[in-house]
Formats: sequence, structure tokens, C-alpha cells
Amino acid sequence: QVQLVESGGGLVQPGGSLRLSCAVSGITFSYTPMDWYRQAPGKERELVATISSGGTTYYADSVKGRFTISKDNAKNTVYLQMNSLRPEDTAVYYCKMERPWATWGQGTQVTVSS
Repeated sequence: QVQLVESGGGLVQPGGSLRLSCAVSGITFSYTPMDWYRQAPGKERELVATISSGGTTYYADSVKGRFTISKDNAKNTVYLQMNSLRPEDTAVYYCKMERPWATWGQGTQVTVSS
């Protein structure tokens, strides 16, 4: 069955960096856009970044210039490199595959605190 598994979250100090990974199994994702979302306590889930099947990227204004989304088709894995982290980046981060139907991972916690 199709599964998305996020990893790489943890506790980091303001200004630090983390790299999140999303490993997809059960299907090849070469032809689907892949997304990263996040949800902070008491807030709605929001789109952070998107990468198209061809490699075109999109970023929310709040993370542009600090985060980078990328993928490795051979490994069926999408990444989110997060630099210059701020306390407001604290959230559970989710990976999403858009096609053939929307599929979500379980999420990984990112906490930015001193």
C-alpha cells in the first residue's frame, strides 16, 4: 500500500537548521507534485512548499529565502531543507502526494526554541 513517512524533525535553536525527509513507498512519484504543509497548535494547516514533477518550486512568503524543497526521483524521496529557523516555524510538518489521489504522511515535529 502507498505510504509516506516523514523524518528529520526535532528540537533546534533559533537560527539553526534541519533537513526533513519524506520517503514514499508503494508507488513512483515522478509524475505528481509533492507538497510540505505544517500545522502549529491552535492554527490551521498551511502549505509551506511545493515541487512539481518537472522540478518547479513554490514557497509560502513566510519561508521564502530560508527553506528549500527538493526531490530525488530515484530514491522516491522529497526533502525540505530549513535554515535560519524561527520560533514561529514550530509546527508538525506533513508531506503530501497530490496524485493519483491525495495522500498524507503522519507528520514530524519541529520545535524551534532556546
